[in-house]
Amino acid sequence: MHNNDASGNERFLCDFCHQPWSEDRAMVEGHRGSLICANCLSIAYTEIIHLKLGSGVSPDETCVLCLEHGRDEAHWRSPMHENSIACKRCIKQSAGVLHKDADIDWTKPRDPADA
Repeated sequence: MHNNDASGNERFLCDFCHQPWSEDRAMVEGHRGSLICANCLSIAYTEIIHLKLGSGVSPDETCVLCLEHGRDEAHWRSPMHENSIACKRCIKQSAGVLHKDADIDWTKPRDPADA
């Protein structure tokens, strides 16, 4: 998401929490400039991958990261912005991107059952 009224890092906002990009808020970019921050990704990953929560979506709803309509899998819906939806595939891919980036201090969340 982009805030065209801002400049610099303040211009780039997470589509799920609307917080701006910063040195301590890593983000992964999806299609057409969509963004998910590491914090939202951690929540989405835990809920969808480990806790098996999430919901299906209607055929007209779209994952903001891949722009695909109504994929038949679990989706995470932002608790702050209900139209911001991420599919399981994008959550897993985004987590892989951040997890492998040596310049970013982020790892895939552990299963709460293993804690």
